[in-house]
Amino acid sequence: MSKITKIEVMTRPEKLEELKEALNKVEVTGMTVSSVFGCGLSKGHKEVYRGKQVEISLQPKLKVEIVVCEVPVETVVDVIKKVCCTGHIGDGKIFIYNVEDAVKIRTGERGRDAIADNHA
Repeated sequence: MSKITKIEVMTRPEKLEELKEALNKVEVTGMTVSSVFGCGLSKGHKEVYRGKQVEISLQPKLKVEIVVCEVPVETVVDVIKKVCCTGHIGDGKIFIYNVEDAVKIRTGERGRDAIADNHA
């Protein structure tokens, strides 16, 4: 079975369209996108809400999940870094995981066949 890798990206919401286009150019055809909240080095900021100062510690982010076996992981990582880097705190993180197996529910296919972009 070919190696299957999951790449998870936490990044700025405004980067999504540019990221989708760039990944499509390197033949990444599928992804899952979730709206999430999180904090890292920035630790949030203070705002006034209804006359009271409140600490806003969780920032809106996007979590983009990609699973690849054909496209080289480093190619995907390089694209993500190029698109998502602004040089400022809050650009996000990339996490890379080995995937033991994948199963396509509809057909029962496993491994690379389960994630291949074929419409059979």
